Amino acid sequence: MCGIIGYVGNNNASKIILDGLKMLQYRGYDSVGVAFHGGQNVNIYKCVGKVEDLENSLGNIPSFTCGFGHTRWATHGSVSYKNAHPHDFGNVVLVHNGIIENYKDLIEEFNLKDILKTTCDSEVAAALLNYYYDGNPFSAINKLIKKIEGTYSFVIMFKDIPDSLFAFRKVSPIVVCKKEREVLLASDLMPLSLMSDRYFVLPEESILFVNKNKTTLYDLNNNVIESELKTIDWKADQFDKKDFPFFMEKEIVEQPDCVYKTINKRIVDGLISFNGDNFDESILKEIDSVEIIACGTSYHAGLVGKAMFEKHALVKTNVSLASEFIYAPKVFSKKPLFIGISQSGETIDTIEAIERVKNLGYPTLGIINVKDSSLSRICDYTLYTDAGPEIAVASTKAYTCQLALLYLLAFSCGLQRKVLDENKVRSLIDELLKLPELMKQTIDKRNEYHLLTKNYLNHKDLFLIGRGLDYLTLLEGALKIKEITYIHAEAYASGELKHGPIALIENSMPVLALITQDDLILKESSNIKETRARGAKVLVIIKENLLPQLNQNIDTIVIPNCIDDFVVFVGVVILQILAYYIAIDKGYDVDKPRNLAKVVTVE
Repeated sequence: MCGIIGYVGNNNASKIILDGLKMLQYRGYDSVGVAFHGGQNVNIYKCVGKVEDLENSLGNIPSFTCGFGHTRWATHGSVSYKNAHPHDFGNVVLVHNGIIENYKDLIEEFNLKDILKTTCDSEVAAALLNYYYDGNPFSAINKLIKKIEGTYSFVIMFKDIPDSLFAFRKVSPIVVCKKEREVLLASDLMPLSLMSDRYFVLPEESILFVNKNKTTLYDLNNNVIESELKTIDWKADQFDKKDFPFFMEKEIVEQPDCVYKTINKRIVDGLISFNGDNFDESILKEIDSVEIIACGTSYHAGLVGKAMFEKHALVKTNVSLASEFIYAPKVFSKKPLFIGISQSGETIDTIEAIERVKNLGYPTLGIINVKDSSLSRICDYTLYTDAGPEIAVASTKAYTCQLALLYLLAFSCGLQRKVLDENKVRSLIDELLKLPELMKQTIDKRNEYHLLTKNYLNHKDLFLIGRGLDYLTLLEGALKIKEITYIHAEAYASGELKHGPIALIENSMPVLALITQDDLILKESSNIKETRARGAKVLVIIKENLLPQLNQNIDTIVIPNCIDDFVVFVGVVILQILAYYIAIDKGYDVDKPRNLAKVVTVE
């Protein structure tokens, strides 16, 4: 959600911060602002709109050497100029990511109602910090930390402490890189590539002080503590769209390579090995259930993972929406393994859910795309996808890489539990390694699929129908369509049509059917006929060997043949492509859909 970047050094802070904010746009936002320290003054500029709008309004501003910037995704308070960050109160200017849960209580306790200029919880923190500030920033920050409740990251300037930044956090991340007489900090790794591939994560219960001569970490007792340097393994050119009009198309095209890397690095002598991940797969032998916790696209990956665990390992698997799990009664088996799935590793609902079960003593495993993210630091074990940076808000390559890891885990679990033997696992791995080429063949035909999307441009509703794994794939496809085309798309299990949804079918309504499972073709063909009989206009995505059995004069997209369990990877790519072309033909910004954020850091 909100993005933060701060800089202190000898170079032009305004350019560095604006460039960094552009790299944070993928997180989703509705307003943007910057602040620069100049002597005893702090210069603040902000607007409702895009980073480019702010940049155009600034013109030739003086060259500052200290400042920070912020992209806001509205939670508390409407989208407006006054609610945009940075917030200025007395001697304090700050930016904030997260949520202050007890802000209303603080307003009442400190009689702030009549002096606040905004409706943001962030300004409450600024007012309280200013109240505590008596010239000692560390004492004031300590007192603020003890009063506020929630998840947050703050970067602060005090007007009477020139060219210096302070930062602290709880759950919401801050990462920092340092060169000689230069420091860059941000809410995630992407902007750090502007400076260096070496960084450290700001620990919780610590306060960071930086100027161009000094970078010091203090614990809450004012003791100096050391930071652990890490290396960014993403290359700077991965943040470039290259010749693609949108990051989403680039990321769709990258999927075959990303899936191959995710799988191949974990294959040793034809079998699965997680040794490079420091995950001992023998733990899979002892478990009696798998509990998958995730949100959005990651939840849909979890549903497919459940099917694989239950089929290939005969282990009971449950999939829970993280936002519901944290409030539900806790009824678990004796030896569950909890798997938290998150592209960013900063999804707050998933973090809280995994934190709770870990506190109960259960083993936890994260499937994550971002190294050293908050979820990875909580989980006992972490498997990282090889998707690389995913910048478009609508997830594509992170999803298919999550699937790849779930398949590997399910097969490994089956081997550990003696449901599968080594020969069967080798056979499954051979088939799995064929998928990147099949995905590439499908992606290379995307211009052909584009011709079919014109039928959907003027419709407000779309049905997607399928059975088994096809239905699970369509859940993700419907989400992609909703996210970027703003068409109300709903996936239904085809067998449920006559239990209510078929009442919505009317003349010319578009229906998209997915048929890839060999033993379900007859039932699915019958369901398609039912919708056509009521006037629906149907497009069928079908596996090549099943096409003769469809026996209907109907628009089709043909999927290359492969084992039923693996067609998910190819089917979802087609759905991503269809959603993408519908959106661009409607003239939408595919990478930054309205109201959405890439990283959801508040409940």
